[in-house]
Amino acid sequence: MNRSSKRIALPLGKRMQYFILHDNLEGSMDLKRTTAALVAAGSMLAGTAAFADNMGQMGTGQMGHMKMGRDMGRDTMMHGMMMGRFGGPVYNGPPALAVTASLVSAGGGPSNYSTATALTSMVGKNLVNGEVKKLSKQYGASATTMWLKTFDFAVHDSLKIATAAGVKLPAPAMSGKKLAASLVSAGTWSKDGTFQIEYLLDKAVTHKIHVQVMNDIDREPGLGKKADLDYHRISNQAFYDLAQALGATSVKLAPIH
Repeated sequence: MNRSSKRIALPLGKRMQYFILHDNLEGSMDLKRTTAALVAAGSMLAGTAAFADNMGQMGTGQMGHMKMGRDMGRDTMMHGMMMGRFGGPVYNGPPALAVTASLVSAGGGPSNYSTATALTSMVGKNLVNGEVKKLSKQYGASATTMWLKTFDFAVHDSLKIATAAGVKLPAPAMSGKKLAASLVSAGTWSKDGTFQIEYLLDKAVTHKIHVQVMNDIDREPGLGKKADLDYHRISNQAFYDLAQALGATSVKLAPIH
């Protein structure tokens, strides 16, 4: 095995030592070559660390989902796919307006929409009260109340933006548990089976409107970025719980929850 082969076989973490010792033993490296070797080794180590850090932020088996627990502030390209601010793949297809119209109707209509009313209409008061109690214990009562408030704002804001753009909702096409199951299905990414509220909202109102609504939440007095993050976190948990209650036990919980 020649000297070049030995150098390649060395562990990455010891290359800096090798270059320096090799220079001292043989005296064949000049200062420029030593400096270049150190820079190259340092760059390789830094690149490896950055790659490891990036992989450490990915949920195991999540196919690119961001395991951050925070707002990335923008869509992010990961493994050749655009991911939303709070995780999950970006959906740029046509909106599922029939499902959206059914949700709005279940919540009391465009002018009086209430998330609590919509959930109760879909799965009943007992299940909703039990879930609110569970979420309040998990996230705190104030955060859970703010989640419902933010969800209401998001729906009203989406409708306002869509109406201004000339979008008209069709007649409601479903209700009750069928609607609940459709919402869970629409928000579940087929490639890994994880429910992502970002994915559902993209499908409900288009990605463009969804992003505008998030920005509006961030700027809205009484809401803001923390409310936006909690809206996505708690929604991921709530819809995962809903999926389990409906018997869709293969649905996975998003990393951001």
